[in-house]
Amino acid sequence: MLNGPLGRKILRFAVPLAATSILQQLFNAADVAVVGQFAGDKALAAVGANTFVINLLINLFVGISVGANVVVANSIGAQSYRAVTRSVHTSVMVSFFSGILLSFIGVFFARQILSAISTPEDILDMAVRYLRIYFAGIPFVMLYNFVAAILRGKGDTKRPLYVLLATGAINVLLNILFVAGFGMGVTGVALATVIANGLSAGTLFYFMLHEVGPFKLEFWKLRITPVFFGRIMRVGLPAGLQGVVFSFSNVCLQSAINSLGSATVAASAAALNYEFIVYYWLNSFSHACVTFVGQNYGAKNIARCRSAVRWTILLASTSTLALSLLCCLFADQLLSVFTSDPGIIATGSIRMNVVVGLLFINVFLDVFSGALRGMGQSLAPALTCVVGVCGIRILWVIFAFPVYRNFTSLMVVYPLSWVVTILVLVGIYVHRVKHLKF
Repeated sequence: MLNGPLGRKILRFAVPLAATSILQQLFNAADVAVVGQFAGDKALAAVGANTFVINLLINLFVGISVGANVVVANSIGAQSYRAVTRSVHTSVMVSFFSGILLSFIGVFFARQILSAISTPEDILDMAVRYLRIYFAGIPFVMLYNFVAAILRGKGDTKRPLYVLLATGAINVLLNILFVAGFGMGVTGVALATVIANGLSAGTLFYFMLHEVGPFKLEFWKLRITPVFFGRIMRVGLPAGLQGVVFSFSNVCLQSAINSLGSATVAASAAALNYEFIVYYWLNSFSHACVTFVGQNYGAKNIARCRSAVRWTILLASTSTLALSLLCCLFADQLLSVFTSDPGIIATGSIRMNVVVGLLFINVFLDVFSGALRGMGQSLAPALTCVVGVCGIRILWVIFAFPVYRNFTSLMVVYPLSWVVTILVLVGIYVHRVKHLKF
């Protein structure tokens, strides 16, 4: 990452990461498809109603894992391998404690959380059951995310992909067995997901135990070192809080969607699967930007940092635009994977055209945020996104939605919030780069 042509190296980093995230989403989509086809539209809506709640609860700690990525990348760039070792072991311990905390919240407060966002009464019990089982296995999700972040810090995005290929296939097979074979409905889908997550986390943990050099995980070294914990939190906590507020704004939107009935919830849940696929593709370039900028910032090579940002924007925007257009052109066919109801397909097409079709705009938001985090500046992009993206969405639900009470009006706020936030974020990035000093 510190020398040689950037374009090809960014693609070699981003494409396996994108494939990992997209496969993860495809396997999640398989959950939704199996439950929709074999357990009915209400079960589909019950799983879909949990999406933003799950994101809200785990995004704080997934954001903190970005801090682990940056600290590892900076340490590699500075050739400080003792710092790499300490940050690796600190990160794993943070993943352990965050998983236990989230599991407690999700298991014991599932009904209160889902009731608070106006989950329709006819799907509430199923949604609660799904959420409780999912969060019983959330420590596996935390361990996977933190170990994957550590591996990203040294440029390894391939092994998480190989692991996910294997465990994702197991997840799909278990979905079919539990739901179609045993008739377990949302319970079967949740159990299959927990088992697959456990296998993924366990395999990456095994890899870390057998690493060489400063990345090797040793049980006797597992502790939270205050200095490195502080560095991880300085970058990761603002990113995590941004993710929480971001998800909270989406929960507000989901609450408004819920008020339109279970058919609209099902339509939104079906379209959301493709939205996540396109977003994870563009977001992989943001992670590439974090790591490439992070290592070169650690090596004090600012010219290469700027080149990495330019290449990332070029590659991410063109490829994301192509994916968005494909989703719009084949919206009806793609949505029919999840349901045969023409009304649900028509409503889902609105989200596909308005949100998925314009997701390429979000490239600039994610890449500039990633560049700033790679330089250790996490608070500025976090506050900008909280005020811009999240603030606009929440205000829209409070003031605009009661006047224009339909699904389209809720979808329009997505691209609107992106554009406003990007304009501010670009100014912050330019100012930061211009005044960099070592």
